[in-house]
Order: sequence, then structure tokens, then C-alpha cells
Amino acid sequence: MPYRDSYAADPTAFGPRLTPWVTRLLIAITAVFLGLFIADDLLRLGLTEWVVWVPRNVLRQPWSALTFPLVHREILGTLFTLLTLYFFGGALETHWGGRGFLRFCAVSAAGGLVLSLILWAVQPGMGAMPLLGFTGAIYGMLLAFAVLWPEMEINIWGIIPVKAKWLALFSAVIGFIISVQSGGFGLAHLGAFGTAYLYLRSPWAPRAWGDLPPRRTPARKPQRAVVPWAGKKEAPAQTPAAPRPAAAAGARRGAHAEKELLDDVDRILDKISAEGLSSLTEDERKRLDEVSRRYRTN
Repeated sequence: MPYRDSYAADPTAFGPRLTPWVTRLLIAITAVFLGLFIADDLLRLGLTEWVVWVPRNVLRQPWSALTFPLVHREILGTLFTLLTLYFFGGALETHWGGRGFLRFCAVSAAGGLVLSLILWAVQPGMGAMPLLGFTGAIYGMLLAFAVLWPEMEINIWGIIPVKAKWLALFSAVIGFIISVQSGGFGLAHLGAFGTAYLYLRSPWAPRAWGDLPPRRTPARKPQRAVVPWAGKKEAPAQTPAAPRPAAAAGARRGAHAEKELLDDVDRILDKISAEGLSSLTEDERKRLDEVSRRYRTN
């Protein structure tokens, strides 16, 4: 499922990649799948029912609101989830940063959870149907990719070129048909589409890491004029210099602090260019956020 790099200004900006949170999610989903296979299919312990989301058990198993996205019980569905997360998650995490990407996945999954409660209220028989899997977050990723890069061509199986916007629409239609055929409760996952879209259009949407202050250019030192020496002159009587006002001293300290801040930003931008966004520490990311907000307000 490679991407067409001709649509990107930077040919390395898109394409499958193992970013930090994508790697952690791949490992977690695989580990939970293997763990439940051993516990339930081999040992018959019945652990799955304790980690999937069941609307009518919301008070008895509140922790399932956090565990259900990692639970997968069918091998084909698990492989589809892992592949989609690998192909699309890396580009989104690179664009938003780790925290923005993880927050977006959580909001998308929560959209499916909320819609399951609504379906339960409308049709009480659905209250006993379990909700599991990372499908809601996957739907959110497809929509986010289509919103950010709608004209990006994605080659399905390496031979069928499909633009991102049509792939997201096709996924929604197929998901709707499968949900209706399987009893209707799978519609809860489709709540991620609406939730993800509203979140992307909200003031709390994750910002791109490209939204940084411009790199400053060093100021040139003025050249001193060369004056021929005309002999020694008597120095005029020096009068005691008047003390500088406190405002001038404060301005000098403010200019020095501003210079140190910009030097730090230059160092962080050089680090991004040399080692990539994932190499930044939490303090460096907070520093960039602070400077970015200051430049936008000014």
C-alpha cells in the first residue's frame, strides 16, 4: 500500500514508517491478541469478556472503556488493523507529534464508545453486544489522512491507485454495510468518523509540527571606518558618566533573554533536521510550543 511521493513537497514525508507510538501500539495489539488466544482458546479462562466494552456493563466493568481498543479475536481483522496502523499511523504521528497522534486515536475510539451507548438507549437489545478492536481509531486515521492530504494517491496492494479522500469514503460505506449485515452494533465504530471530523475542526485539534517560528538569520556586524592617524592628541577632560536608567538595563536583559531563546530554537531546529522529530525531548517540544505561541500572538 505505498504512497505516491510526487504529491509531497518532501518525498520522505509520507510512506510507511515505525514511529514511536505506532510501534508501541503494534506491539500492544499483537501481545493482547496472543495473550487472549492462549488464555481463552487454549486454556479456556474466559478473559475476553472482562476486557471488551459492553454498554450495559458500564458500571460493573468501567476499565473496559480503556481496554476494548486493544482487543482483537479474529486473525484477519487483527492483520488488517496492524497493516492500516503501520501504513497511515506513521505519517500522522510525524505530522502531529506523538502526543497529538495518541490523543487523536483516543478521541476517535471514544466516538465509537459514545455511539454504542446511544444505540443501546435507542434499542435496548444492543446493550449486551460487545464492542472491541481498534477499528474506530483506524476509521479516524483514514478520515484524518483524507482531510490532511485528500489528493494523495495510495496504491492498494501495490496496483490499484486510490486517492485518500475516496479511500476514506469507501471504508465508511463498506463498514456500514458490514455492520448492518452483522446485526447493526458494528455501527458504533462508525461513530469515530463523526467524532474525528469534529475534533479536527475544533480548536483542540492537534497542530502540525511544521508550525514553528522561522529560523533567524544572523545579523551582520557593521564594519568600522578606517581613519588615518594624525598624531597624538590630548584627551579631553572626561566627565563622569550619568548612570543608565533602570529601563535601559531591563531592555538589555530582555534582549539577552530573547537572544538565548532564539539560539535554543535554532539548536532544536538543527536537531530536527539531523535526527528527526522523534529525537526531541519533552522539554524541547514544550520549548517549541512556547515559541510558536509567542510568534503567533505577536
